[in-house]
Amino acid sequence: MAQDNGFFGQRDPTTEGSDWNALRFVVQQALNQIQTMTLVRVVAVSNAGGAEPVGTVDVQPLVNQITGDRVAVPHGVVYGLPYFRLQGGANAIILDPQVGDIGICGFANRDISSVKASKAEANPGSFRTFDFADGLYLGGVLNGTPAQYVQFNASGIAVTTPGTVVVNASAATINASTTINGNLTVSGTIGAGGKISAPSVNIAGIEFGTHKHTGVATGGSNTGGPTS
Repeated sequence: MAQDNGFFGQRDPTTEGSDWNALRFVVQQALNQIQTMTLVRVVAVSNAGGAEPVGTVDVQPLVNQITGDRVAVPHGVVYGLPYFRLQGGANAIILDPQVGDIGICGFANRDISSVKASKAEANPGSFRTFDFADGLYLGGVLNGTPAQYVQFNASGIAVTTPGTVVVNASAATINASTTINGNLTVSGTIGAGGKISAPSVNIAGIEFGTHKHTGVATGGSNTGGPTS
């Protein structure tokens, strides 16, 4: 940067040294108007984690504009940008952005407003190019430690949540030895093809690990076999 008439700017002593230098400066100034990708902070979200179509976010670009004399000029909020969801057909992972998230925003090379409105092939809504208004929020970066997550590592997969894990399905099969470190409540029928082993089993209020029948006379032989 060079100082010109008391102000800083992007010109330097070589800018007007030749026609090529002057033309290059003009082209560079035009390229500076093109938006490609930047970091943004989410300031509003249309969705809140429900099972609904993909929504939009309002974002604040985080890299300030700078005047010729080095004065920061924050960007305004960019409204209604579609955000990315991992989805194929009716199958999806619903993980909506939250206010305060920092993420990547990319900008289309043409006006995408008509496609956003129709969700179908359409002509560009205007002649604008590489504009903030045609941004797409692509997901989070530079964020903190999560409290709720699915973790993949060398030892396996861990699901961690401070809340409740709910599985909604017509049926579920676990092909693995299973350990439950806590209470198991069953509201339906338990069918076992093998041995059930537990320190204590309580069914309908009967504690099978310690339950005793009273008033029973001791016998001298085994009970009889089952009858058909």
